Amino acid sequence: MASQTEPNIVADKTVIEGLDYWRTLPIKQQPEWPDAAAVKATSAQLAALPPLVFAGEVDTLRERLAKAAQGQAFLLQGGDCAETFAGATADKIRNRIKTVLQMAVVLTYAAEMPVIKMGRMAGQFAKPRSSDTETRGEVTLPAYRGDIVNGYDFTPESRTANPNRLLQAYNTSVATLNLIRAFTTGGFADLREVHRWNQGFAKNPANVEYEAMANEIDRAIKFMAACGADFDALKTTEFFVSHEALLMDYERPMTRIDSRTGTPYNTSAHFLWIGERTRELDGAHVDFLSRVRNPIGVKLGPTTDVDTMKKLIDKLDPGREPGRLTFITRMGAGKIREALPPLLEAIKGMEANPLWITDPMHGNGITTPNGYKTRRFDDVMDEVRGFFEAHRQVGTFPGGVHVELTGDDVTECLGGSEQIDEKDLESRYESLCDPRLNHMQSLELAFLVAEELKKA
Repeated sequence: MASQTEPNIVADKTVIEGLDYWRTLPIKQQPEWPDAAAVKATSAQLAALPPLVFAGEVDTLRERLAKAAQGQAFLLQGGDCAETFAGATADKIRNRIKTVLQMAVVLTYAAEMPVIKMGRMAGQFAKPRSSDTETRGEVTLPAYRGDIVNGYDFTPESRTANPNRLLQAYNTSVATLNLIRAFTTGGFADLREVHRWNQGFAKNPANVEYEAMANEIDRAIKFMAACGADFDALKTTEFFVSHEALLMDYERPMTRIDSRTGTPYNTSAHFLWIGERTRELDGAHVDFLSRVRNPIGVKLGPTTDVDTMKKLIDKLDPGREPGRLTFITRMGAGKIREALPPLLEAIKGMEANPLWITDPMHGNGITTPNGYKTRRFDDVMDEVRGFFEAHRQVGTFPGGVHVELTGDDVTECLGGSEQIDEKDLESRYESLCDPRLNHMQSLELAFLVAEELKKA
């Protein structure tokens, strides 16, 4: 932000007007608010509150992502499928951060390059739905769209969209960010504490392998200390936050004009992405995010064609700015090896250099006979392998991984070294939306990605 001695730069009138152009366009995945005036008043309150992140932090992330797109860093993006207000406890946030830190150490050690750590945290409260309503028996109610909109309980009172939840989402994000910053800058993330990150987790093969790696890191640090090395760089770590930019009554008021440059930044997160359900080229979400300075991600499914990809680049990254655009592929384990290479080949002739990362979760969903939405861990792992194979085939850089995970020992995804089966899903299935990898599965995935990075 600008210093006290610098004049604030005011945005051009057309820039301000452009931020509301989305209101004239087709829009999907928005709730039916019962009181439009109440929503407008709540949005005005949000617009007057302090930003959650700052423009300078966003600029730093863009620089880091530009390095990743060039093959000089790797992005690890992980967290809840849908955050809940009740789940924003110190223990759950700490365990999520510990899991991401452990995964990042595994990847850094294997790839010998910086790992950008980014959470699906402090804002991932809204979820797209395949239907506007949910029916149970003879009762039909609005679908649960995430805690930022309505409640999960299947009652008319709970499922009615409530604009007060917008403010609750903001306040919960503030508390989450405070904890993230405390954990990552207050000594908890010190690389000399790699063993401590393993504490509190059940012993399993992945943790044993991690502990062996931690011992090697310890020996290396002690050797460096004996040589008089300065360890200030090991004491803290950068940690960025991200979420799907879905609910416009939250994203628009959280977008502010940077006093240094007069340009708009969405201050609800460092990084925002557009989902497959909302990435229409003439739709509201793509237009709005084309106008903010944040790094932007776009989900690409197996039916994405080259022409659509090019139009997305032209709309979201017309200046071909390094670090601006990330493509998040979610093809499915059985399709990625055929669907991804043509896109990678085509990008070479577009003078564009997006960051490519894989989301191995969303293309591999299944529903079990006992009614649980789940994913097979083997399918998740296979899509990761397919992602790396596609990039090796074409000669491009696999720049990151995007996963839904938790630091808790839930039983939501089948398989892994715990051999979770369909009956186990009933024991600790806690997600209100999509199934997440538990701590052990997340660490297992990190070791697989590490092996693929060594090949790359």
